Amino acid sequence: MFYVTNKDKIVSVTIAICTVVMLFLLASTFKQNNTIQTSAKTAKLLPIYKVNTQENKVALTINCAWNAEDIDLILEVLSKNEVKATFFMVGNWVDKFPDAVKKIHESGNEIANHSESHAHVNNLNYEKNVEEIIKCSDKIKLITGNNTTLYRGPYGEYNDTVVKAAEDNNHIMIQWSIDTLTILYKQKQRLKNC
Repeated sequence: MFYVTNKDKIVSVTIAICTVVMLFLLASTFKQNNTIQTSAKTAKLLPIYKVNTQENKVALTINCAWNAEDIDLILEVLSKNEVKATFFMVGNWVDKFPDAVKKIHESGNEIANHSESHAHVNNLNYEKNVEEIIKCSDKIKLITGNNTTLYRGPYGEYNDTVVKAAEDNNHIMIQWSIDTLTILYKQKQRLKNC
């Protein structure tokens, strides 16, 4: 069996594999913290960035907001390596790619909420944040039969209003502790300089 590819694809896959390995190596160094004390009287609400555990585990998350052309490859790599991930989906992405949602669900990976329209949620009031969460969750439930329980704000944005809207609608707000886009950018820069 032959697999046709090009240099860019080989570099991208190599970088992706290196990133996953690095994530696994770094996973044991993180601890959970849900609030930051900002004064003697107030505490800022925070999403979960990391979980304190003695196990050597990493939570791999993928945001689905723009296209679906790489979903089959991602699912193939995850399956081949017996790894599961959490896919944070935007509601309008769910509308465009319902077959991808089904494939991800049927593969046993977790599906989570990434808002309805990928808006700047820090600029929205509480009611609009709730609407963004509920609309997306409803669309995912129509396809998978499951309610979402995890939420990630678009652009990594959050404030007390966003976190409260998620919590009040039975969603745990999840953030990332390592941004692979930054890692990929730095690795591509290093490859160009070689």
